[in-house]
Amino acid sequence: MFELISYFCDMKKWIAAARLRTLPLSISGIILGSLLALSEGYGNWLIFGLAFLTTLFLQILSNYANDYGDGIKGTDAERIGEKRAVASGEISAKQMKNAVILFSILSAVTASLLVWISFGAENLKWILLFLFLTVACVWAAIKYTVGKNAYGYAGMGDVFVFLFFGIVSVWGSYTLYQHEHFNGLIFLPAAAIGLMSTAVLNLNNMRDIETDKKAGKITLPIRMGFENAKKYQAFLIIFPFILTMAYRALSDKMEIYHFSYMLLLIPAIMILKMMFATTEPRNLDKELKKVALLTLAFSLILGVSFNF
Repeated sequence: MFELISYFCDMKKWIAAARLRTLPLSISGIILGSLLALSEGYGNWLIFGLAFLTTLFLQILSNYANDYGDGIKGTDAERIGEKRAVASGEISAKQMKNAVILFSILSAVTASLLVWISFGAENLKWILLFLFLTVACVWAAIKYTVGKNAYGYAGMGDVFVFLFFGIVSVWGSYTLYQHEHFNGLIFLPAAAIGLMSTAVLNLNNMRDIETDKKAGKITLPIRMGFENAKKYQAFLIIFPFILTMAYRALSDKMEIYHFSYMLLLIPAIMILKMMFATTEPRNLDKELKKVALLTLAFSLILGVSFNF
């Protein structure tokens, strides 16, 4: 443990490896879930703070595990975009593995505390369910690239991003505040955020289509081809707007300001226009941040509009 602490003394390389620019995407779900709960009169800053901290730890865990898994497999040797710590030799595989273990523990501790504060001892079924989800989140963060059966190498990353960044994040955070009455409609905005989060992964995989193919990482863009991946990307970005329109109608929130998030169709279409005009995958790198910020803006505007 003392050796691990010494590794973190040089914080610059660890902060870079944590890729904190991915945080806006990871917190989009808990922001929307929290704002939807607040619109129904349920709010708790302690729950939000712990949820944010748990999400931060899980995102760092995911990025460290991704760096480690791809690094030891050689996938990042010719990587486009920001360099990875293990592949570049800035952090050893052993050091990164220890960091993965550390953030697995931190995620589990804060998540357990969050579950206890949210549900209390009297709601055993909810405690067990969310503890199971915590274990599943940690497992999913690690197994994306780590191990012989890493699901990210079999084209399954999209499914797990949709589930954990969308369904679990939005519905889960909403349920932390309000678990007395089941609200099935929450799955509509949850699916919307899940699709937009998947759009970031798909764009990343489109960018890396050539290097992933060489490394044997079989992503969906490799399976369906670059041009079909563009059509899939259009679906991932546009369909969330349809899902949230349905949610609005079913929730009887039909004032004009409730649809303010539809203004985001303008930047969404601009992103898609640029993507369809691109013939060189590496040129998609600069669009990744735009899609992540679009997802964050979508969750914020949608959630805030429900509180008026």
